[in-house]
Amino acid sequence: MHNVGLAGLTFWSPNVNIFRDPRWGRGQETPGEDPLLSSKYASGYVRGLQQSDDGNADRLKVAACCKHYTAYDIEDWKGVDRYHINTVVTQQDLEDTFQPPFKSCILDGNVACVMCSYNQVNGKPTCADPDFLAGIIRGKWKLNGYIASDCDSVYEFYNSQNYTKTLEEAAAKAILAGLDLNCGYVLVQHTEAAVRGGLLDESAIDKAISNNFATLMRLSFFDGDPRKQLYGKLGPDHVCTPSNQELAREAARQGIVLLKNNAGSLPLSSTTIKSLAVIGPNANVTTTMIGNYEGIPCKYVTPLQGLAAVVSTTYVAGCADVGCGLAQTDDAKKVAASADATVLVMGADQSIERENLDRVDLNLPGQQSLLVSEVANVSKGPVILVIMSGGGMDVSFAKDNDKITSILWVGYPGEAGGAAMADLIFGDHNPSGRLPMTWYPQSYADTVPMTNMTMRPDPAMGYPGRTYRFYTGPTLYSFGDGLSYSSFNHSLVQAPRVMSVPLEEGHVCRSSACESLEATGETCSNLTFDVHLNVKNVGNFSGSHTVFLFSSPPSVHRAPQKQLLGFEKVFLASQSEAQVQFKVDVCKDLSVVDELGHRKVALGMYVLHVGDLKHALSVQI
Repeated sequence: MHNVGLAGLTFWSPNVNIFRDPRWGRGQETPGEDPLLSSKYASGYVRGLQQSDDGNADRLKVAACCKHYTAYDIEDWKGVDRYHINTVVTQQDLEDTFQPPFKSCILDGNVACVMCSYNQVNGKPTCADPDFLAGIIRGKWKLNGYIASDCDSVYEFYNSQNYTKTLEEAAAKAILAGLDLNCGYVLVQHTEAAVRGGLLDESAIDKAISNNFATLMRLSFFDGDPRKQLYGKLGPDHVCTPSNQELAREAARQGIVLLKNNAGSLPLSSTTIKSLAVIGPNANVTTTMIGNYEGIPCKYVTPLQGLAAVVSTTYVAGCADVGCGLAQTDDAKKVAASADATVLVMGADQSIERENLDRVDLNLPGQQSLLVSEVANVSKGPVILVIMSGGGMDVSFAKDNDKITSILWVGYPGEAGGAAMADLIFGDHNPSGRLPMTWYPQSYADTVPMTNMTMRPDPAMGYPGRTYRFYTGPTLYSFGDGLSYSSFNHSLVQAPRVMSVPLEEGHVCRSSACESLEATGETCSNLTFDVHLNVKNVGNFSGSHTVFLFSSPPSVHRAPQKQLLGFEKVFLASQSEAQVQFKVDVCKDLSVVDELGHRKVALGMYVLHVGDLKHALSVQI
């Protein structure tokens, strides 16, 4: 039952917080900045962990836990930390940005656990807020499972936030709010005294224990010898199988994003390139590639090892570490000047961004950019810049430098990251990754406080907003950006020009002008439409392509300037084509959230976007 002593059957994952600010140290754990993408990821991740192979919906393979509920995305930024901060969030931003992934975890994924966060939201600790826990998670969304605290968060709202005068009061407030399980000692040590002091009734404890034990039952904890259960014969030998190791490599390949590629750069030819300079503090790393909350890798393939398996390489670190306090440029320049091509592997690691540590700027650390520029200026052949990081970096100097012919972002690509990089760089795999978040210039970090949780822009205050949905300032790269070695064309096959919303007789909007309608009840009955697109690979490389369907809604309720409605990935051989279909639910997908946090169907003209293709759609009564 305990995974050979290395883990239990309750996995406190996934992290589905919105990657609101590029400086966040834990952004690397999340699926990105978009609420729809994060929601789809959340429910899919949960189903993958939990669903039992015997088809019994009441059983759990393992119990997943969606975290950290809610509006949590600050670790420690300029002395402001997660234990003390009160995040001030509007109802509008809460409902249309921060809450959707958690809602999807429960309603679409049937997750067994939700974890509340350290921070306060609008003056209340999330782990002591009955509206958030008992009201929304348990009451409105009907969680079938338990609510856990982040580790020591109950202690922190007593100690750091001074929300209660005693630990007994903290235990009582948490349990009464709907908390079932405390990662920490407060409930274990102080609940009995809370009952004796009249702060808490035993019936509330019974509810919490029932929720915890129901999860254990669904995990088959009380069904006898675990070796005789469905997964009883699984062991370490099932982890590092050839197919699983290939899956690690394929996942890394699919996650790599090609951001720049001048003509004649990538892919490199393994027959033409006889010598390759491999330079940078991340060029021969191992543990850096697996990020944080990592498992035990089967084996590592570093970037240097992956590239050296294809062509002859010469390696120079160029910096003592990613902090790169002093760039050692001479040896790096010498090998780049004589090599047929140069790969620079730069970026960050857990010393730069991690839990408990946010970045304060968006530049490459230390003198990394100096190393990159000096090497590029003397390089004989193509120069490929690889960024290994969780968050976006301001690499505008490289984007604008014609000597730097290609830029790849690889995230923290896992144990097989080096092999995957070589696959893309030498053309064995056609890149198909897309950015899950906006890359901002350094000026964003200079002017936008990380502590401002507001999503929407405020021109009067010079505040540009956040994420592609609302941000009005300059960007380096946008959400969804990513190049291929091929080119793909889209053409519209089918989409309506008008959608009519049915209203009952006597509805106020039949006699008065309305800018929106409540996205509930009969208004939403069968209110869907299809979008059919033809996608053609017009290039010379076969490859995968992600089709994004976006909407720009009418300018009401401070709606997003653009929002994602759906996405589909298709594989197309060179010169082949396929049809992609989206079913759009007007109330669920096309709707916006008003200033009070209510979901509405805006009336008026929408623009549907797919790449450069645009289609006007009128939603009317």
